[in-house]
Amino acid sequence: MTTNLKALTANDLEAVIIIDRAHTGTSRRGYFEKRLAAATDRPKDYVYVGLHIDDTLAGFAFAKLVEGEFGKLGASAALDAIGVNPAFQGQGAGRQLLAGIESILTAKSVSQITSQVDWSNQTMLGFLANAGFTLDSRMVLERSTEVIGTADAVMGEDDQPLEIDFSSPDSDDPDALSHDKVPVRTMKENDLRSLISIDRKNFGTKRAAYFERKQYEVLHASGIRVSLVAELDGYPVGFIMARVDYGEFGHAGQEAVMDTIGVDPGYQGHGVGQALMVQLVANLSVLQVETLRTEVEWDDTGIIHYLSKTGFKPAQQITLKHRL
Repeated sequence: MTTNLKALTANDLEAVIIIDRAHTGTSRRGYFEKRLAAATDRPKDYVYVGLHIDDTLAGFAFAKLVEGEFGKLGASAALDAIGVNPAFQGQGAGRQLLAGIESILTAKSVSQITSQVDWSNQTMLGFLANAGFTLDSRMVLERSTEVIGTADAVMGEDDQPLEIDFSSPDSDDPDALSHDKVPVRTMKENDLRSLISIDRKNFGTKRAAYFERKQYEVLHASGIRVSLVAELDGYPVGFIMARVDYGEFGHAGQEAVMDTIGVDPGYQGHGVGQALMVQLVANLSVLQVETLRTEVEWDDTGIIHYLSKTGFKPAQQITLKHRL
């Protein structure tokens, strides 16, 4: 029996889908097609390995670099898909796949790998715990894309817009769009310089590589383009980067992930964040995407307060981390 751990190719796609379907009960073809295409197009940002035993794909694993994701600095990667052919389970295939991912990430100077797992998935939780993963400090929050009420229901009279790490809309009522004076449009390739500039004004650090990577992901590696830019006085003054994936972190259904929101400090308090969030939720609802998900540090009380007011609640996912 010959064992070979190597990069996945387009020829492995069907086998990957079959293995994944055996675990999730559904086909995530769209997700794996997009992810494999992105991985082969930008290998420096992704790690994708397959374990071949003789001529059979025994398992696969995907990870991606997420340096600076959700406003967090530092080189890290996310393990967002791993699967083992049922015929080879119990033979150490999963551990070989994870070791291969970790070896490549270490060579890329990545010091930490993270992941999300549904709290009820005891098999995966046990596997990652045995591999050295521990609880991360980040919380996964989610909200329905249904309208949650009026502006007064979202924020009280004494609440002030936060707009610190994320922008802070004071309402996400789609009815407010008719009264909104902040034009919002779909994000384009040439918005990159403006995104970097706005983020630098908020954080004091130029995260060009992060935003270049994230813009590629939301414009090319996502199932549907939903990222938005707000303009005032003819210039971009805010943005929201989000993507619709077909099954990241083992999720079988289609959902949207909100990565980053930013508002130019000079325009905070002018409804820019509100307009972006309102339009995003409205667009997702039309696309029949039911859930919007994001992450936040457990002690970032300001953003947690804001997200709670806009309908976000704790999701059923646990975040894990492992130092390499």
